[in-house]
Amino acid sequence: MCLSSPQLSTLDFSYNDFSDHIPRGLGRCLRLSVLRAGFNHLSGEIPRDIYNLSKLEKLVLPANHLSGKIDDDITQLKKLTSLELYSNNLEGDIPKDIGKLSSLQVLQLHTNNITGTVPLSLANCTNLVKLNLRKNQLEGTLSELDFSRFQRLSILDLGNNSFSGEFPWRVHSCKSLTAMRFASNKLTGQVSPQVLELESLSFLSLSDNQLTNITGALSILQGCRNLSTLLIGKNFYNETFPSDRDLISPDGFPNLRIFASGGCGMRGEIPAWLIKLNSLAVMDLSQNQLVGSIPGWLGTLPHLFYIDLSDNLLSGELPKELFQLRALMFLKDYDATERNNLKLPVYINPNNLTAHYQYNKLSSFPPAIYIRRNNLKGSIPVETGQLKALHALELSHNCLSGSIPNELSNLTNLERLDLSNNNLSGRIPWSLTRLHFMSYFNVANNTLQGPIPTGSQFDTFPRAHFEGNSLLFGGVLLNSCPAPTQSPATTTDEEKLTRIFTVAVATGFSLTFTLVILTLNCYVDMI
Repeated sequence: MCLSSPQLSTLDFSYNDFSDHIPRGLGRCLRLSVLRAGFNHLSGEIPRDIYNLSKLEKLVLPANHLSGKIDDDITQLKKLTSLELYSNNLEGDIPKDIGKLSSLQVLQLHTNNITGTVPLSLANCTNLVKLNLRKNQLEGTLSELDFSRFQRLSILDLGNNSFSGEFPWRVHSCKSLTAMRFASNKLTGQVSPQVLELESLSFLSLSDNQLTNITGALSILQGCRNLSTLLIGKNFYNETFPSDRDLISPDGFPNLRIFASGGCGMRGEIPAWLIKLNSLAVMDLSQNQLVGSIPGWLGTLPHLFYIDLSDNLLSGELPKELFQLRALMFLKDYDATERNNLKLPVYINPNNLTAHYQYNKLSSFPPAIYIRRNNLKGSIPVETGQLKALHALELSHNCLSGSIPNELSNLTNLERLDLSNNNLSGRIPWSLTRLHFMSYFNVANNTLQGPIPTGSQFDTFPRAHFEGNSLLFGGVLLNSCPAPTQSPATTTDEEKLTRIFTVAVATGFSLTFTLVILTLNCYVDMI
């Protein structure tokens, strides 16, 4: 190809099913300025003759199965502006003279097996706009790297490595930063007031480190006027979550849309200052030691559509006001959720699964209420049925009692409903069969009784999701109606009526089932 077309300047093989090795010979395309072959099944090492392409400006080979190390000869590509080798199986160190690529604007090496430290020469890449080294095996400290030279840097992602030592506060000299992630490292220290110098900062993730002083962090960060995403979970272990309403000023966090401080084991109550975050849409306070009741005023936050309060020590009843969230009640309000891409993706590990979900937009988050594993009691409010936009409702492992509200059948967009491990009684409403999007339903380990609904999605739910209810029958349990217990020799009139009613219900159910089979079309039309 290169011999027959010596003037060739661009080769783009992206998004195909090419496999095997990248062939040698591309080094003969002496005028090549762009080489793209991302999102294929290419394997093996990067051919060394590519490093002879003196005019190459973009080398983009992400999402393949490339292996080996990044050869030191890559520093010969003096005109390179974009080097994107992410999501491969590359290993070894980053070339120590990577700084010779002084024209680099984009360097993306994330999701590989790269080891070693970040070369100090990287500071010579003063034109960098985007630097992503996330999810590798990099280590060492970052305090010696001269971040002050990255005056054009907008996106910085160093998460999911093994960096240690004090947080590199020199990063605050990168005045153009709009997003930075240092999550899942071993960094120590406290949030510095210098962060306020990053006036354009919109996305900040410091999760899963060893930071301290949650009160100081919130007091400082509320002054970041453009901050829309703040992820600080798995830090501040066993501290007290500040609840003073005056901690946050009336104009604090004016644009905060996503706030996550889960997994900290923090004590205290759900903080009163949250009511001031009028822009908040996603809130995660899970895996702490929060006590007290769930405040009804959470239901007044106009844009809130994702709540996770799981794995706390919350008690009391579910406030009916919580189920009056405007963004969950009216589809038009949820549909108005911001559709623009986040500055960096947010990764969530739902239900302790091994895989992480990646959310690139605020609107990609599922409209959800997660309050599993607490000490809640009382009944499920009938107002829950107002949340037309809700996709997931998980209230498992509490002490909820009463019946399952028939109003839940109004949640026509519901995909997950988990009410397992409570004290719920009564029957499973047959009307829930109208929830055609529901792919997960679990009521195990309650005191429910009567027949399990059949048809629609209910025929696909596993047996284990109904077990632990001794008086449930039919459906996937494959058992018949439990025989009535033998009555004493003498019975009251009320007990006789109960026995007659039980027999009548069983007989009526059998006859109704026969009629349903005979008049199936009529039954479906009437739903």
